[in-house]
Amino acid sequence: MTRLTIRRPDDWHLHLRDGAMLRAVAPESARHFGRAIVMPNLVPPVVTGAQAAAYRDRIRAALPEGADFTPLMTLYLTEDSDPADVVAAHRDDIVTAVKLYPAGATTNSASGVRDFDRVRGVLEAMAEAGIPLCVHGEVTDSDIDIFDREAVFIDRVLDPIRRATPGLRVVMEHITTSDAVAYAREQGDDLGATITTHHLIINRNAILAGGIRPHYYCLPVAKRESHRLALREAATSGETRFFLGTDSAPHVDAAKETGCGCAGIFTAPNTMSILAEVFEQEDALDRLEGFASLNGPGFYRLPPNESTITLERGEPVAYPARIETGDGPLTVFDPMMPLHWRVSAG
Repeated sequence: MTRLTIRRPDDWHLHLRDGAMLRAVAPESARHFGRAIVMPNLVPPVVTGAQAAAYRDRIRAALPEGADFTPLMTLYLTEDSDPADVVAAHRDDIVTAVKLYPAGATTNSASGVRDFDRVRGVLEAMAEAGIPLCVHGEVTDSDIDIFDREAVFIDRVLDPIRRATPGLRVVMEHITTSDAVAYAREQGDDLGATITTHHLIINRNAILAGGIRPHYYCLPVAKRESHRLALREAATSGETRFFLGTDSAPHVDAAKETGCGCAGIFTAPNTMSILAEVFEQEDALDRLEGFASLNGPGFYRLPPNESTITLERGEPVAYPARIETGDGPLTVFDPMMPLHWRVSAG
């Protein structure tokens, strides 16, 4: 196969930031994706419906004229979140989901949840209203090894929350372990799981072997090779509970290449080329549309995009090593392999 046309894909986990960074990166996602679940971890975070509506306006203003891209907004869950505001924002089509960050788990997560009993009322209101909860699945206890935090979160936090809140629809975001794959497969259709582009490519050696390489550092951190292979098997399996959420997370080079570098990998420009390469390697090109374009809308109870994109196979595609932003240069994820698939139309 040298040519593949699929429904326009969506990105069910995306960071667009704000200000100059937003203006630089929004066109990169709008080029290939029809919709994206936009993360709310700005400073200050997006915690009310009014703030989400204002942020949506800023995103729309940053898009190129005529862009076929819809930002799907989220609210940042805090211990002070108002259940009535959350439900009203969803009812009024301002927000699509709510995001749970355990406090201190990742970039700009200091306002996240420490005492899960204090958000029980919000979660119960969300379950009743059918509002999905997007979960950053890591504990932050200092005594838990960073490579074990996802598996511990499932046992200590996620499973108890779901048992205590029947009907709550949950997305396990950016899963990184075989433990998460196995847990997702044991659940009903009220649980989905997103898989990033970069976790299909890198294991922890990419960050640490031969020197510290900060542009491969992300949270959740990449794990052992056995976990990477489990993610590739899940993504290419055709199972509808798994779908694309790139977690494309831009930080300028100065914030990555420092004594305490930021976590995040910017994959928006080359994700579709990388995914086509991965699915071809796994002899699963016929399942790429499901993973990138159909499974996510199915979970979120939205129709697939009507428009399409076409990928063509040929000589390796040359993507820029970085893009310029008003805040400084931003490095594009290097998959460390030739990419033979390019988006030729759509």
